[in-house]
Amino acid sequence: MDEFLVEPQWLQERLGDPGIVIIDCSWYIPEANKSARAEYEQEHIPGALFFDLDAASDQDSPYVNMLPSAENFAAVAGALGISGDTQVVVYDSSYVSARVWWMFRHFGHKKVAVLNGGWKRWKAMGLPVESGPSTPRATTVFQAKPREGEVAGWEDVLAAIQGKDVGVVDARTRERFTGEMSSGYPGVAGGHMPEAVNVPWSGLLTQKEDFTFVAPVKAREIFEAAGVNLEKPVIATCGSGVTAVILLFQLARLGKTDVTLYDGSWHEWGQRDDLPKVSV
Repeated sequence: MDEFLVEPQWLQERLGDPGIVIIDCSWYIPEANKSARAEYEQEHIPGALFFDLDAASDQDSPYVNMLPSAENFAAVAGALGISGDTQVVVYDSSYVSARVWWMFRHFGHKKVAVLNGGWKRWKAMGLPVESGPSTPRATTVFQAKPREGEVAGWEDVLAAIQGKDVGVVDARTRERFTGEMSSGYPGVAGGHMPEAVNVPWSGLLTQKEDFTFVAPVKAREIFEAAGVNLEKPVIATCGSGVTAVILLFQLARLGKTDVTLYDGSWHEWGQRDDLPKVSV
């Protein structure tokens, strides 16, 4: 199987496989006023468990969706019945799957893949669904060992935009990037970091077709057309560290390894008066 993606037909044939845990990690920004858990309980892939991104983030941070401690992540994964031998398949209704894929990889779990096309494609294909909550088969022990060098702080981003030896790539929509549209988070102004290159995450998915990830060759074209120098290391950023991982996911498919995630992203940068900002 592909180390990054699985197709709906592949997953349908393996529903109920005890070696696979399917997780629905749908999540929405606050201004959407939607409940991902309520949508999950209304309808989801048979046997899928709900992965609460908020519960699997640092509860003590002033910034949203920050990585949790290894202990916290291990507790969340273990409660879902995921162990070191489990094949995890991640899906959602919009743009979160890559983030959760990356979280599992960051904490040392390699057996994780994203459902290509996610919930929208599964539904469009008329594949089976079920309602109500699902119960994990059993609580397991999950060993979380964070990998070094994968997370950037604001200091790294500042050094990158000043030194220009590392590219900063922002996954937000053009309107949020420019500041023409609100940041999506109360109290956080719009705009972007100086020198950052905008590669909207939506362009890396076939939004008007079947919601699958574009092929690596197409992804490369998109990055290069936007002005990203793929010969340099890259720091990916977005609104809160979620859609930025779509960039990292596609860069990983290109074989690029000198990439990091600015976990605080604009939710942190935009609130700090001591950091430079650009808006139109």
